[in-house]
Amino acid sequence: MPVKQLTIFLENQTGRLAEVARILKKENINLQGFSTTEARDYGILRMIVSDVEKARQSLKEAGFTTHIADAICVKVVDEPGELSKILDILDKEGINIDYIYVIAGTRIVLSVSDITRTEAILIKNSIELCS
Repeated sequence: MPVKQLTIFLENQTGRLAEVARILKKENINLQGFSTTEARDYGILRMIVSDVEKARQSLKEAGFTTHIADAICVKVVDEPGELSKILDILDKEGINIDYIYVIAGTRIVLSVSDITRTEAILIKNSIELCS
């Protein structure tokens, strides 16, 4: 089952990321994992949170542009070669990964074009998915 990922577009200015964190804290929303990328004038913050709809609404009210997308969360054994194993499985099946990031140490989030097919491939290969 896909997880809901919240994407926030941020101006590349001091305090914008802190403002997002303050809003989540105020709304009692747990930040379970995140990734940031930046360009000269803006940044992209991707997050997995405990209440994606509440987070989106609160951030929207504060003037942030947001987007919700499906992604796949995979539990990874904390051993050498585990990421390679998962990536090799997807490579053999022709699955392109748009981006990937780690949350909570032993979980990775994958963005792929065909979530249903990718989840089926991972389950078939005994890879445990997160919810």
